[in-house]
Amino acid sequence: MENSLPFLILFSPFLFLALTILTSGKLPPAPVRPRTLFENIGGEAAVNAAVDIFYRKVLADDRISRFFEGVDMDKQAAKQKAFLTMAFGGPNNYSGEDMRRGHAHLVKQGLNDSHFDAVMENLGATLTELKVPGDLIAQAAAIAESTRKDVLGK
Repeated sequence: MENSLPFLILFSPFLFLALTILTSGKLPPAPVRPRTLFENIGGEAAVNAAVDIFYRKVLADDRISRFFEGVDMDKQAAKQKAFLTMAFGGPNNYSGEDMRRGHAHLVKQGLNDSHFDAVMENLGATLTELKVPGDLIAQAAAIAESTRKDVLGK
């Protein structure tokens, strides 16, 4: 081995791991991945429950219920569940349109900030009803709020 420096540089992480295992008898701890909002609120079951309660509230809210007239609410709920799952850090199975394109027809019908605010109120009330801790409600609200400009076509 005329010049073993490239060999040592290339294999030094492996040598370090081997020495760690040999001297301690166990692998070093794996890095801890922070939990996602999706995991923290309870995963798929929690998102499903939240969307079902949320749409009951939205459909009963005279400020915004008109935007859902003629909408297949089973399909709408399924899209919303997939979107929130993805937005909250869970599996990405969302295949709907982007927010701007998906809400453009509603903007033409007059969708504005006051309607978005009503949706946000209903989301907060839903999560509160489900006893989601305040810090997690704030995280969910921040994610929802980040869509405002696109939803309203601004």
